[in-house]
Amino acid sequence: MEVAAGRRVEAFVPQEHVPGYEAEVDFGEVWVILAGVKTKCHLFAFRLCFSGRAVHRIYPTQAQEAFLEGHIAAFHTIGGIPTGQIKYDNLTAAVQSVLYGQGRARVENDRWVLFRSHYGFDSFYCQPGIKGAHEKGGIEGDVGRFRRTWLSPMPVVDSLAELNEKVIGWDQADEDRRIGSRIRTVAADYALDRDALAGLPVDDFDPGLPLSPRVDRSLLITVRMAKYSVPSRFIGRQVRVSLRASELVVYDGRTVIAHHPRVVARGADSIDLDHYLEVLQIKPGALPGSTALARARTAGVFTSAHEAFWAATRRVNGDAAGTRQLIDVLLLHRSMPADDVIAGLVAAVRIGAVTADVVAVEARRHAAALGGASSGRHLPTQPPLVEHRVVSLTQRRLLDPAAVIAGLPVDTRPAPSVAGYDDLLTLHRPVVDPALSASWKETAS
Repeated sequence: MEVAAGRRVEAFVPQEHVPGYEAEVDFGEVWVILAGVKTKCHLFAFRLCFSGRAVHRIYPTQAQEAFLEGHIAAFHTIGGIPTGQIKYDNLTAAVQSVLYGQGRARVENDRWVLFRSHYGFDSFYCQPGIKGAHEKGGIEGDVGRFRRTWLSPMPVVDSLAELNEKVIGWDQADEDRRIGSRIRTVAADYALDRDALAGLPVDDFDPGLPLSPRVDRSLLITVRMAKYSVPSRFIGRQVRVSLRASELVVYDGRTVIAHHPRVVARGADSIDLDHYLEVLQIKPGALPGSTALARARTAGVFTSAHEAFWAATRRVNGDAAGTRQLIDVLLLHRSMPADDVIAGLVAAVRIGAVTADVVAVEARRHAAALGGASSGRHLPTQPPLVEHRVVSLTQRRLLDPAAVIAGLPVDTRPAPSVAGYDDLLTLHRPVVDPALSASWKETAS
C-alpha cells in the first residue's frame, strides 16, 4: 500500500517464477449439454506458474473428492509435483476456517493435510475475497480463457468421461500457444518445468470419501441421498464405499464388488442388472417388471439380441423356464466379452436352438473365429474353421413338418425296419431231430 497525492493506492511488485516451483489451482462454473440436458458442472484448473502449462478436468461437483481427484490427474499429466507451493482460494475442500488477524494461518481439513503429506507439497492461501484475487491472477485468467476458447458454445456430450477426453486434447493443443509477449511457447517453457518437478509417489492417494453403508433387502446402499446396487450375497452387511468425483466404488475388504457412475440428483439411483441374477434365478417372474431390467434397457446393455432370444425361448420353453435360460445367458457376460455373447444369441435365435448352452457354444466359436481378438487373448494361427450348423429338432417338431425348418435338408431316408434282424434269426436257428428230442424228454422224466 502506497500513499500518492494524499490518497492510498494499491501497488504491485512484478514477480519472477522459478521452473517447477509453484502452481495455482481454482474452480470455475461451466455449462454443458449432458445427455441432452443443460447441466451446470465445475471446471477444475491447475496451472504451473513458470510455463503456464494448465490441466483441466470437469466434474459434477466441486466437493473435496473432485478437488483431490483433480490434483491427482494434474500431477500425472505434468509428470511430477511442484517443489515449492500451490496457491489456493480458501476452498472448503481444504480450509475449515480462516484465522482472521493471524496472517495466512488457516485450520485445514484433516483429509487435505493427509493428501498434502502424501504428495509432499506446501499450500499457500490467498487473502479472502477480491483482495486476494491478484495473488493467483494466472489461474483466474486461465479459467476464463479456457471457457471462452473451448466451452463456448456449450459442448454436447453423453457423459463427463467423454467430455474429459476432449478436455485432455484441448489442453495438449494449448501447449502451442504463447502467453502475452513471451517468445517461447508454453510447451518450450514446460520442458524446463518438467525437469524441475519432484517425482510422484509409488502409490496414489485414494481421493474418494470413505463411507460404510449397509446393504438393504433390495440389494441397495444409500449414499448422499442416492441409491446404488451391490451383489445379492451382501444383503444385510456393511460394505466399504469410496465416493469419488465421477464414480462410486464398493469394496468387500480389498476386493471391488461394485462400480457405478456417481449419481448427483437426490433420490436417483444406479442399478446393475448383473447384481440381481442369482435372485432372479429363484424368482424369474420378477424380471419383466424389474427396475434393474428397465435400467439395463435404457443403458443399452440389454440389447435387441437379448430381447429376441428371450421371446423365442419363452415360446419354446415357457415363461419361467425360458426366463431362466435368459438369466443363464446373462451370467455368461461375467466370463465372456459382450460381443461374443451377442453373437451367440443371434446364432441361437437364427437356428432355433434357444438355450443358454447353445449360446455359450456359439459365443466361443465366434471368439475363436476372431482369433481371440474380442477376448484380448493372443492365440496361435489356426486353419480356417469348417462351418457346422446347429439345428433345432424341437422347432422342426413344433412347426409344419412340410416346411424346410432351420435349414434342414429334406429327409429321403427309408423308414426304419427290423426285417433284417428277423432274417438273421431264421438263418441261425438250429435244426433239432424229433426222435432225439423225444428221448431227451423221457430221460428228463
